[in-house]
Amino acid sequence: MSKIVTFGIPCYNSAQYMDKCIESILEGADYASDIEIIVVDDGSTKDETPQKADEWAERYPDIIRAHHQENGGHGTAVLSGLKKATGTFYKVVDSDDWVDTEALAQMLDKMRATEAAGADVDLFITNYVYEHTVDNTRNVVGYRHILPEGRVFGWSEIGHFPITQNLLMHALCYRTSVLRDMGFYLPPHTFYVDNIYAWVPLPNCKRLCYLDIDLYRYYIGREGQSVNEKVMAGRIDQQVKITRIMMESYHLYRDVQPVQLRSYMINYFVIMMAICSVFSRLSDREDAMDDLARLWSDLHAYDRRLWRRCRLGFLGTMTNLPGPVGSRATIALYRLANKLVKFN
Repeated sequence: MSKIVTFGIPCYNSAQYMDKCIESILEGADYASDIEIIVVDDGSTKDETPQKADEWAERYPDIIRAHHQENGGHGTAVLSGLKKATGTFYKVVDSDDWVDTEALAQMLDKMRATEAAGADVDLFITNYVYEHTVDNTRNVVGYRHILPEGRVFGWSEIGHFPITQNLLMHALCYRTSVLRDMGFYLPPHTFYVDNIYAWVPLPNCKRLCYLDIDLYRYYIGREGQSVNEKVMAGRIDQQVKITRIMMESYHLYRDVQPVQLRSYMINYFVIMMAICSVFSRLSDREDAMDDLARLWSDLHAYDRRLWRRCRLGFLGTMTNLPGPVGSRATIALYRLANKLVKFN
């Protein structure tokens, strides 16, 4: 039987979490034979991840496949799953996250129905939920009142995205051929590649479908997590690298139509530059501020109009206040915003 969707699960020393992730997909799909799970063991050496991957594949050979590779980082594991996918659609579920079973059943029903009708949807969008470990609270990120619900639509029909409601990887399920046909690439051994995944393919998606269901569940707040403040500050060089790749992917004002999509992508990039500005100031790396200055200079040379939008707008101004006092004020404003929004 042909597969309606492939779930790629990047795993790196994740034996503690991966069972819950895989089980949630199997249960939500009711063990249907038209789904596929590819467990990508990204060179795990510290626990039983490789053995667990093989055990799952042996238990459900018609649904689950295990792929073992040398460690290449999250992006490489995502691309390995994509390369081996046979499903019409491709969704990444990180091994320490999981999906809501009822929501998954609804998404699969909609996928099957749209394919049977020949709708040729390029991108399915669903809500995701931050599960905060520190205070045991939840924050649902959804797109009601922004996107038409339950039908196929184009970018010209979308509304305005608030700063707290971007389309992150957790929300997206691409048509597999969209990613393959564009020669999609994620750099190895690099964190924060999910920003590329959630941004660069969008202009190649013409037909979208949004389901107002809380599908993806994402833990946030664990020590050592990639979005932890200290971790992000220590990896600011990788954040800058990802932002540079995004910058060089398009001349947004020239390349991206319609205007609603362009506006969304510009606002997302504004946030990326603000993140680089804040965490460069939080970082202990001696070269952090020099790297930030080069990024701003290169953006100015690459696209002066985008530079003005990023640097002279409200967010760019407030995250680049001048001098030592300005830097302290920028950090204080960021931490206040974080308390209100809880984005890491």
